[in-house]
Amino acid sequence: MLRPSRRTLIIIHDLVMSSLVVPLAYTLRVGTEGLAPYAESIIVGTPVFVACTLVASVTFGMHRGLWRYASMPDAVCIAKSATFAVLLFVLGMAMAAQIDGLPRSVPFIQWMLIVLLLGGPRLTYRLLRDWRHHRVDRVRREQVLLVGDYEAAHLFIRATQTDRTRRFDVVGVLDDKATRKGFSVYGVPILGTARDLPDVVAGLRRQGVEPKRLVLSDPETARKQVSIGRLFNLASDLGLDVSRLPSLLEFSGAQTSAVDVRPVSIEDIVGRPERSLDLAAVRDLVAGRRVLVTGAGGTIGSELARQLAGLGPSELVLLDFGEYNLYAVDMRLRRDHPELQLRPIICDVRDLDRVNRVFAECRPDLVFHAAALKHVPLVEANPGEGLLTNTIGTRNVADAASAAGALALVQVSTDKAVNPTSVMGASKRLAEQYCQSLDLEAAAIGTGQTRFLTVRFGNVLESSGSVVPLFRKQIERGGPVTVTHPDIRRYFMTVMEAVRLILQASAHGLEASREAGRIFVLDMGEPVRIADLAEQMIRLSGRRPHKDVAIVYTGLRPGEKLYEDLFDVGEEPLNTGASGVFAAAPIPVDASVLRRAYRELEAASRGGNEAELRRLVKVFVPSFDDTGGARPAPPDRSPKTAPPEMGAD
Repeated sequence: MLRPSRRTLIIIHDLVMSSLVVPLAYTLRVGTEGLAPYAESIIVGTPVFVACTLVASVTFGMHRGLWRYASMPDAVCIAKSATFAVLLFVLGMAMAAQIDGLPRSVPFIQWMLIVLLLGGPRLTYRLLRDWRHHRVDRVRREQVLLVGDYEAAHLFIRATQTDRTRRFDVVGVLDDKATRKGFSVYGVPILGTARDLPDVVAGLRRQGVEPKRLVLSDPETARKQVSIGRLFNLASDLGLDVSRLPSLLEFSGAQTSAVDVRPVSIEDIVGRPERSLDLAAVRDLVAGRRVLVTGAGGTIGSELARQLAGLGPSELVLLDFGEYNLYAVDMRLRRDHPELQLRPIICDVRDLDRVNRVFAECRPDLVFHAAALKHVPLVEANPGEGLLTNTIGTRNVADAASAAGALALVQVSTDKAVNPTSVMGASKRLAEQYCQSLDLEAAAIGTGQTRFLTVRFGNVLESSGSVVPLFRKQIERGGPVTVTHPDIRRYFMTVMEAVRLILQASAHGLEASREAGRIFVLDMGEPVRIADLAEQMIRLSGRRPHKDVAIVYTGLRPGEKLYEDLFDVGEEPLNTGASGVFAAAPIPVDASVLRRAYRELEAASRGGNEAELRRLVKVFVPSFDDTGGARPAPPDRSPKTAPPEMGAD
């Protein structure tokens, strides 16, 4: 609240200015020589107009506005007050029998004068104050370049100009549209697009301006111009730190007292423009149904549980064999969704009897099967365990879901199942084939049968055992960062995006019954070179790759491929119509053949006969090749009518 003395000064100022309006209006209308006939109207009208202005000021709250923040809303308030005051004045003059001495143009002149006399000092005060702060603090502020959307840029610039700490001085904007070059935002010039960064920085330095930081006002918009990784590398070469704004919402309301930025994350660099999610279809799929998630304590399973909990299931069953992980996800969901009915269950999917008992008791409507062993070298060293969990476990869960009368089972798969070179990949390929065969069987029988959907995608950032947390630990220790091969590439997406698309694919798959047996493949964009990822993470830490932190190439590990594929050689890539989701046409395998294969694989796995196990895998997965992963990069087999945003980076 303003102090009374300050508010009183504002009211006195407005009254003094309003007392000048009537004499000035008559003077402008008739000139100084013609004022004599209107002397009585001026003498009567002046106090009347002052009183009218006082009433209008109180009515519209003009005296409550801080002059240092004078802006468009204040101008609107002044215009409303002026209109109200002039209307009251005309009414008052009529009541005082002075309307005949009031020329018709005078009220319009009065309106313009009062707007000028009340708004002018406010705007002048604001400009002088901003100019003074700009002069005094500019040397101490950090000069920055903004990259991204025009809207986000102008909100940030406004916030910095009213920020008392004055940490940043925006010296230029790189907009997403080249046609805006030469324009300005609150006095800050638009210097080009993100692609012009080297030339823009060079031009500023020739003028004696030395930007120290590049701020992404909107990473999604910046990504439309150039990939964040490329932009990060350009900034690093130019000696610029890179940051991003936390949220537009922080700059869209009232004035902020302090403006801050956040570091760019690896998700910003690797991520892609956010997909539109058919939330209504996903909510219709989940709301009011009993949902069971296997592997609920893992990276994918816990995020699945988190997102499903917000969609209104009648009950959410969390199934995992790891006690601590299950405890952690259960506690988090109970805290965030106290109204939700949760049931945590310790269960090994390899235990057929236990799985059958759980499903018979819970009777789930939807099953999301995320339980798996996923670490390629570990499964390669323990092939029987990988097959028992990934292949036999999938059979157990799928058969139990069918026996319990579930509406659908959604299996989470991996790109390592395509043309596999590892036992882990082959085990997931066998699981895909089993679910495909069951789905085709269900479609042949007709309605009322459990649907079996498979969703395939690549690596998840920050998942346990992935390169990102490994690289981070190595960088914290000072290096070296270990990369298996200079040319190794992988597909990446964030866990949140992966789960959103899993849910979207599930809703679409259940609606499109004609697509029985198809594997849904998430659009992973372009594969990322792991060596580039390592370099970018080193730069994110504020160090220089190959100088401050070494990168060492250790050679491909057993079962590891140079390149991952999203579609098998016999699969035809198809569009689904769902954003970010493609489909692989099924390669039918008879379910009875697979059941026999599973019995043989289970016997070999439990018997510890590794040689027989590998022989059987090669028989049942003809594309399995464990002779080495250094194969040529696969051809581009993306759908011919892929959405334009696919691979935009």
